[in-house]
Amino acid sequence: MTSQLDCHEKYLALILISLCLIGALSTWFSATVILPELSSMAQLSDSQEIWLTNGVQLGFVIGALIIAFFNISDIVSLTKLIALCCICAALANVLLTISNSGAQIVALRVLNGAALAGVYPPCVKLIATWFKIGRGIAMGTIIGALTLGAALPHLLRAIATETNWQSVIWGSSTATFLAGLVFALLVKEGPHSFTRATFDPSQIFQIVRNRALALVNIGYVGHMWELYAMWAWILTFTQHASEKFTTFPLSSPEYLSFSVVAAGSLGCVFAGRLSDVYGRCLTTAGLMFVSGFCAFFIGYSIEVSAFLFAIVALTWGATIIADSGQFSAAVTELSDQRLVGTALTFQMAIGFGVTLLTVWLVPLIAQKSDSFQWAFLILCPGPLIGAIAMLILRQRDEANLLANGKR
Repeated sequence: MTSQLDCHEKYLALILISLCLIGALSTWFSATVILPELSSMAQLSDSQEIWLTNGVQLGFVIGALIIAFFNISDIVSLTKLIALCCICAALANVLLTISNSGAQIVALRVLNGAALAGVYPPCVKLIATWFKIGRGIAMGTIIGALTLGAALPHLLRAIATETNWQSVIWGSSTATFLAGLVFALLVKEGPHSFTRATFDPSQIFQIVRNRALALVNIGYVGHMWELYAMWAWILTFTQHASEKFTTFPLSSPEYLSFSVVAAGSLGCVFAGRLSDVYGRCLTTAGLMFVSGFCAFFIGYSIEVSAFLFAIVALTWGATIIADSGQFSAAVTELSDQRLVGTALTFQMAIGFGVTLLTVWLVPLIAQKSDSFQWAFLILCPGPLIGAIAMLILRQRDEANLLANGKR
């Protein structure tokens, strides 16, 4: 009876944390999807338009480095940290509706990203306190929830008209604020809590020197090289593609973009199951090979047909994020158990640091070539290098610590 109650409780926690993550991460692309309206309102320059998206990435990196350096997620209560950061993210987001200059808007996006650094990595550690067996599919589920949260602004934008674009900001801000309240009042850590660390900035060097973790982090950086640049610019790419078709898949670029990003939520759950059965290294490498091929092929697909373009885009959306939770699961299994929160946050800091470059590069390449068609080719090397790193890790003895011995 006790084990049944424990099982019921951990899956209830998984559902609750996942629902909260959908709300909490909805502010990430809330400004990106209303870029034309914000640009018109605040007279944004071309560089400020790029930093509208990149500002969140920069803020996340800064916030993650601070949290990792001071071991914050290994010292303080995870639920309190997440709740506070959700509320801060909601406030930074809603202030966009009254901002009237490019500098203010970019600064608020940086603050939003910094706040989300106190939500996403700690949530990954939090779910690990509930799952030892089945950790892969649990991680896949919450990353799937994160993916839905990232997709939500695309849906809000598709529903909203140009005259009420502010509803995207209000809707995402409300969802994030409510998520913070739920974390504060209803969510708790699980029975497999990690040992609390003491403040010691030098502990981060233990993480850097761990060779197995270094390979996981190389894999993660390759994955991130591709991911956020695609998420940030897929709407612009589909708008470009729509000019080539008389009938557009799913009726509009906005609905297709939502579907592409949202498809990753199913991919994350499926990859979590594959990872628990066949191993973290093999699963992540396979998924990166598929997503890298989609990055290579999607520019050509719009020359063939709307149907082929939609299939490639949806496949890319399903696979590009699917492996993300497994890199996090690998960190919880390979790192010093006292420093899991710091190791996760450090991994995400370097991963999101790379996205600053690719989110900037994609539109730059499009501008230089006067077309978005081939801009995504720059993303192909990332998943290839990441896949190779994970296959190298698979040959090392430390890989036996992954997924209960499944490499």
